Amino acid sequence: MDRSRGLPTLFVMVKAPVAGAVKTRLAAMIGAAEALRFYRSSTAALLRRVGSDPRWRTVLAVSPDRYARSRFWPASLPRIAQGQGDLGDRMQRLLDRPEGPCILIGSDIPGIRAGHIAGAFDILARSRLVFGPSEDGGFWLAGARRPTPRLFRNVRWSTRHALADTLANTARPAGLAATLADVDTEADWRCWRRGDLDVQQPERGNR
Repeated sequence: MDRSRGLPTLFVMVKAPVAGAVKTRLAAMIGAAEALRFYRSSTAALLRRVGSDPRWRTVLAVSPDRYARSRFWPASLPRIAQGQGDLGDRMQRLLDRPEGPCILIGSDIPGIRAGHIAGAFDILARSRLVFGPSEDGGFWLAGARRPTPRLFRNVRWSTRHALADTLANTARPAGLAATLADVDTEADWRCWRRGDLDVQQPERGNR
């Protein structure tokens, strides 16, 4: 019997951990080897924390597609390819899958804990959409109870406008989960090295 049937789905968007292909903005500041070390460490720690939680089904969404069968990933976790297109296209494709309520996160936010995911699913039970803001104006989590077409249309990715642009595409208020910090700069990376990225802000309710 498949115990995961009926559970909400957590998609973890991962990239093949290959030097020069992950955290490229960070790599330009600290070097490709250190950026790769951060990415591998952060991803492995995240999957240990949330990958086997019985409250949801965790699925890895892998990019590039050819690495979906790679041995990089835990054998216990199902995997799918992200497919082609920009970030918005790939995120839309995941949220439009017919699994029921689903949330997607990136794999390079060191502060994510299982409690953040559980809290976001709780918000999703009351709101059609949920987002987890990041301190730079983007978001580390997006979730939907049902497909929401064109949710990521005309979003200015990698800018402080990313979350605001996405919210502008929604017809109804979206729930907001905790605010967490991304690691995109050398200063962010040094904060992570010191263990200073676990501070979070509380849920904001709807917006």
